[in-house]
Amino acid sequence: MAAELEISGHLNEQQLTMLRLLKEPLSENDFSEIRKLAVKILAKKMDENIEEWENKKGADERFYDDLSKKHFRSKS
Repeated sequence: MAAELEISGHLNEQQLTMLRLLKEPLSENDFSEIRKLAVKILAKKMDENIEEWENKKGADERFYDDLSKKHFRSKS
């Protein structure tokens, strides 16, 4: 049984188009391929965002090394 949700007011046009394209169930293989591609695209976008942040903050290997030597955990 499929649940009907009134979410069209919260989705952009790309999201609505994707839902229309995927209206009919896909084979497990096709669905798996689409999921893998979506994860690959989102991972690439995340890498780009992190790189942009690192460039803004001047974060380099030394920055991360310094962070690894400091922590907020309590001592045992």
